Amino acid sequence: MIRFSLICEHEHEFEGWFRSNDDFDTQKKRGFVDCPSCGSHKVEKALMAPAVSTGRKQEKIALAMGEAQKQALAQLKAMAEKVRENADYVGDKFAEEARKIHFGESDPRGIYGEATLEEAKSLIEDGVEFMPIPSFPDERN
Repeated sequence: MIRFSLICEHEHEFEGWFRSNDDFDTQKKRGFVDCPSCGSHKVEKALMAPAVSTGRKQEKIALAMGEAQKQALAQLKAMAEKVRENADYVGDKFAEEARKIHFGESDPRGIYGEATLEEAKSLIEDGVEFMPIPSFPDERN
């Protein structure tokens, strides 16, 4: 997955996750990419600074939240909760189960669980559609 910094015609900046540059272009052409602030479909990629690894342990990033960020966070939490309520937890067997469903070896159903980065990359290569579910500090043990 690739994270793009995006900007709409009204200069609202936001981020989007896509499988590839071509995936962004395809979704944009089909009208699936729009600004979460104003709904505009005139969205372009913004300039991005490359991620540079310094080899040092990075500190966690904190977010000081205003009202808009609190609302967005609440929506993300609600979405994650709804996904979990309507799907089967498969633990660390996520990649295996997702692949079985994708190839018709198991009945289609919603699942969630854990996968390593290598497993996620392999699922993408196999054409298995999935998305990460956000995890929040108050949900971790």
